[in-house]
Amino acid sequence: MKFSMKNLFKWIPKGIPCLLVVAGIFIYLGSCMGAANMLNTIMNTAHDLLLNTVFYLMAICVITGAIGRLFVEFGVVNLLEKILRPLMKPLFNLPGVASLGAVLTFLSDNPAIISLAQDKRFSSYFKKYQFISLTNFGTAFGMGLLVIVFMIGQGFYAEPFIGLFGAVCGCIVSTRLMQRFILKKYPEFKNEEVCTMNEVEETKQESFTKPVFQRILDSLLDGGRTGVDVGLAIIPGVIIISTFVMLLTFGPDSTGAYTGAAYQGVEFLPWLGGKCNFIFEWLFGFEDPHLIAFPITALGAVGAALGLVPNFLEAGWIDGNAIAVFTAIGMCWSGYLSTHTAMLDTLGYRSLTTKAILAHTIGGLAAAIVAHWTFVLFSLF
Repeated sequence: MKFSMKNLFKWIPKGIPCLLVVAGIFIYLGSCMGAANMLNTIMNTAHDLLLNTVFYLMAICVITGAIGRLFVEFGVVNLLEKILRPLMKPLFNLPGVASLGAVLTFLSDNPAIISLAQDKRFSSYFKKYQFISLTNFGTAFGMGLLVIVFMIGQGFYAEPFIGLFGAVCGCIVSTRLMQRFILKKYPEFKNEEVCTMNEVEETKQESFTKPVFQRILDSLLDGGRTGVDVGLAIIPGVIIISTFVMLLTFGPDSTGAYTGAAYQGVEFLPWLGGKCNFIFEWLFGFEDPHLIAFPITALGAVGAALGLVPNFLEAGWIDGNAIAVFTAIGMCWSGYLSTHTAMLDTLGYRSLTTKAILAHTIGGLAAAIVAHWTFVLFSLF
């Protein structure tokens, strides 16, 4: 393209704001941490997330993908569809078969439902708008078993199950709100099928012509291979978004110094939460501003958020209400900022990422509010 002053001035309004924002963020971080420590922390955090979070999630996706494909192959999906249809339709506006995705994500993590959704026999039960909303539905149950068991291990028993109830309510809000957003943008998706019956029949015919042992082996291997694809797809979202959230959430080491180690930061988000603590005290019942660090950290990774709980307990900041709210919001959000983009990208609807994040943000807040007021009622008895 031929250079001209006209072309230069055309691009200046677009380029300068971007440069100013990016430069402002790095100048702020560098002024607090030191330029060298900031860069080392970014690289070390990203590296640790890749090794200890992404590959862990990939392993989960492989296992759950294999189990899910096996359940599809041998009719468990059909059984769940018949049993749970009366419950799933009025609550989530989803077919009963979606409950399998809830079970798998509860036992593992958010991307497990995408591994299952890749199978045409599973996806054939859904209209397109319902199929896309699986991103929000599955995320609300992500790592649920881990969160509940962890909270019980801290000495709380009824509170985690109050939080589970809150997470279910948040899931209803998030899933149905996402469906409304989809239909508003794509009204034709209301009656459009995800896949044709010919595609489903072809898959069934291929399966039934094989011996049982071969069907088991193929199901496990094909499902596991799908899990690998999903694991690779979530790498950009987990590393980029989670690293940024960690930088803004955590602080220096125990001595107050920045060393360039992983998971250090400037504690901007907890500071911001402290300024708005009166809101969170009314909505969630939080009595200490430090507690806002849990839901903020859960935006990127609920595992990292759980790591805050023992220190909060030791400091005396946590009560039963906080555990119920932490369980609800930890399950419902469960790092959705770092996985929603990759999950929707895998489904082929990246353009709806913003709407999915908005719906799930509202759903998570609803989960926390329901958990808080349910705990208040529980305390009265």
